[in-house]
Amino acid sequence: MPVMIRSARLQLSPFKMADAEEVYECISPAIARFMRWEPSKSLNEYKAHREARLQANDRSVFSFVVRRSDTMECLGIAGLDEADQPAPELGIWLKQAAHGHGYGTETIKAVAEWATATLAKQSFLYPVAVENVASRRIAEKLNGKIVGTRRNPKYESVVYEIRPLTRPWPGR
Repeated sequence: MPVMIRSARLQLSPFKMADAEEVYECISPAIARFMRWEPSKSLNEYKAHREARLQANDRSVFSFVVRRSDTMECLGIAGLDEADQPAPELGIWLKQAAHGHGYGTETIKAVAEWATATLAKQSFLYPVAVENVASRRIAEKLNGKIVGTRRNPKYESVVYEIRPLTRPWPGR
């Protein structure tokens, strides 16, 4: 049965190649500013990158397309990496038009609750660029606590630990 995560306003489903064009349209240099990656230069380059990730069939990496439930508008991508580790890593990027509506917090909470219920995970790491105030607010709204720092070529980040409230996943 395919994974489908639902929250009050959102639906998250595993990325498939049919989503590539819509997702690519959401990416901008402003979005990539606080991402470890640089935006693809073309749709074909993006498709090749995503196809390679799908072909790798890494069962410890989940990539979900985030959509509004009412319109099915594509908002961006949420991820759960290193799902085979005790504390997997959460990640998210949403297109600029989706910022400021609480979708980021709702998405991260939904992925963490899903992984708690279905993968028996109790805590998650959420690395955020120090200057990315909006993403830091997501972690803080979810009672995240800073447990470390990281540095990559683009920026320095703080790493939050998020522990969702344990509750049965309703499988909505």
